[in-house]
Amino acid sequence: MTAQPFGAPAPAAFEPLSFDDPGEIGGYRLRARLGAGGMGRVYLAHTPAGRPVALKVVRPELAEDAEFRYRFAQEVASAQRIHGLYTAQVVDAGPDATTPWLATAFVPGPSLQQVVHRHGPLPERTVLLLLAGIAEALQVIHAAGVVHRDLKPANVLVAADGPRVIDFGIARAADASPLTGTGLRIGSPGFMAPEQALGLPATPATDVFALGALIAYTGSGTAPFGGGPEPISLYRVVHEEPDLSHLPYGLHELVRYCLAKNPEERPDTAWLIEATRHHPAVGGELRFTDGWMPQQVSGELHQHADLVATPRPPATVLDSTPSTADAPAAGFLPAPAPVRLEEAPAAGPRSAATARRGARTMILTVAALLAGAAAAFLLLDNSDYFDDSDDQEAAVTPSVAATPSSPSTLPQPAGAPGYTAAYTELELTSPDSDHEFDLKAGKVTQDSSAWYLGREAGAFQIPEDNDAYIAPAGPLNLSSCLKGIDTKPTSTLPFTTLSTRSFCVRAPGGQDVAVVRTLTTGPDDGPVKVSITYYRRSA
Repeated sequence: MTAQPFGAPAPAAFEPLSFDDPGEIGGYRLRARLGAGGMGRVYLAHTPAGRPVALKVVRPELAEDAEFRYRFAQEVASAQRIHGLYTAQVVDAGPDATTPWLATAFVPGPSLQQVVHRHGPLPERTVLLLLAGIAEALQVIHAAGVVHRDLKPANVLVAADGPRVIDFGIARAADASPLTGTGLRIGSPGFMAPEQALGLPATPATDVFALGALIAYTGSGTAPFGGGPEPISLYRVVHEEPDLSHLPYGLHELVRYCLAKNPEERPDTAWLIEATRHHPAVGGELRFTDGWMPQQVSGELHQHADLVATPRPPATVLDSTPSTADAPAAGFLPAPAPVRLEEAPAAGPRSAATARRGARTMILTVAALLAGAAAAFLLLDNSDYFDDSDDQEAAVTPSVAATPSSPSTLPQPAGAPGYTAAYTELELTSPDSDHEFDLKAGKVTQDSSAWYLGREAGAFQIPEDNDAYIAPAGPLNLSSCLKGIDTKPTSTLPFTTLSTRSFCVRAPGGQDVAVVRTLTTGPDDGPVKVSITYYRRSA
């Protein structure tokens, strides 16, 4: 990952609800998508009285597994006993629902992963304060008999008054699912402890190792065991020493203690808090007062703290039908479900491996287009709710944007007038070659999709009438993508070339563009993880 300099603009925020998203779950009205990860999809929702919550819905594959549902109910019950000041409180859950779900307090702040990605490595004192806050969160989690198992930068949200740890313990429920044996590993390789990588039981010391890796990443901008394919990362975690060459020297000792290969040699969370308190860079006080974050980051956090907790009243839409009369006037509210007509066959041939995916065309009514466009453009700025992640499962915490009065007032991506980001850096994992990435919907599916990213024989596959461009190195923005497609287009996207490079795909007519980063690739038919940003041309 290449860190951006301080002051880099934050990407777009909420992703509007799709036609296949429910309008309500467990009495909570869904407003927008916050992200997706290995466990499921996360939504911004509101209580009947208007308080925002982050509502996570479990993946259908996991929901169908009886052992997972049993474990999930157990872990939710344990998580509801955790009431730490540096954790996001579990406020409600539906473990027995057809599709299990979990609601937590909404934290107005981006994930730690997003902060580092946007602003670069954080100062030593800031890192130490984060270390103490996260250690205290783990202390409360462990006291309840829970082990987090998936602590990583995407699972730590940063608010103006300190960090909040999310998703504690829920990963254990997935350990029992047969899906974890098909490449859908719960956990992030660069932040997994050696015993976790070897399939041994997780203990509180497992979380301490992850905390050490997280702190190393926060202070240096790079993971201590590097990136690359999952097997290589796990090998380094088990057999090699961490690379701390880019980490401030004053943090080396604390991080090395946490990253001890032997769990019994790692410190406990109480020791870490006291060691941080006595660190010269802290001066004996652990307080999240003004100035604990760099000015650029702090300004962003205070903007997030102004998030309006209640939704705006619905606006009147030209179409008077029930499905569109309730269309939202702000990005908090869901877009109405569009009307789907009969599927149409795809134009043009596909390869033998992808022909079975026959393309389908979805036609929306004029009213749904208007409402959907309004929801798409009413994204709140300066935040993302992305895992890492998975996962991430991440957190979006933007400030409220005014309702645009005309298309000319809508925000435009830098360097690419006429395009708007529909979603940004959405991390998805395809378990095998029978699954493809639906670029427009932002999901992994076995169903056919009109605009897809599939794979065959160690290479990505795109529709034959699409164009692609591979960046020579580093991150790829929309402006460079469009220029590259016009000057150096390609249709060959091999894994070997893309393991360290970004690429983009443009649909016919240039209406849709996806910028893709390959996060992990395995064997030809193994899991592939990517990060996707989807732009569509403005009306």
